[in-house]
Amino acid sequence: MTRLVLGSRNKKKLGELLELLGDLGFELSDLSPYPDAPEVDETGDTFEANARLKAVQLAPVLGEWVLGEDSGLCVPALGGAPGIFSARYAGEHGNDMANNAKLLIDLAGKTGDERRAYYVSAVVLANPAGEVVATAEGRCWGVIDGVPHGVGGFGYDPLFVVPEYHASFGQLSSRVKHALSHRGRAVAKLRPVLRKLISAY
Repeated sequence: MTRLVLGSRNKKKLGELLELLGDLGFELSDLSPYPDAPEVDETGDTFEANARLKAVQLAPVLGEWVLGEDSGLCVPALGGAPGIFSARYAGEHGNDMANNAKLLIDLAGKTGDERRAYYVSAVVLANPAGEVVATAEGRCWGVIDGVPHGVGGFGYDPLFVVPEYHASFGQLSSRVKHALSHRGRAVAKLRPVLRKLISAY
């Protein structure tokens, strides 16, 4: 069975990847089984650049197919922030509560279209030699509410409301979220490449 490694130690991202790609027959894992995997310095200035760094640096070290993924929230009224700094917007990496609080402070007084935002997910697939085989990007538009809703998902999900569903990503079922989400859309574009990869092994 072909192994595909997510270039991250984020268990929630792995959980979503398992739900999105689990039917293809890969052995999916994150970096947990690889304690010696290097920390990739995300020095890129775009989501794709950071995803590419993860994929091409980790794949040859691990000797595995690696899926690099970088994602975040962009608010046009804030000049695109938090953007590539979404996970550490408030200073501490991965502190969702602090990041959400800072976002609400920065959006204080803004109404209507000023609260529109979109999630971005960039995925890059690299072979065991560290060569990029495919890239894809997905986006999902919504509105940042003034209070969190629901406890599902992670990151800014409780604040990110999809108007058509009158619900936040924190409230939607995983099935509905995957159909709409930035990560779901990016991975969907990659599925044909992954199917060919499976059939070749």
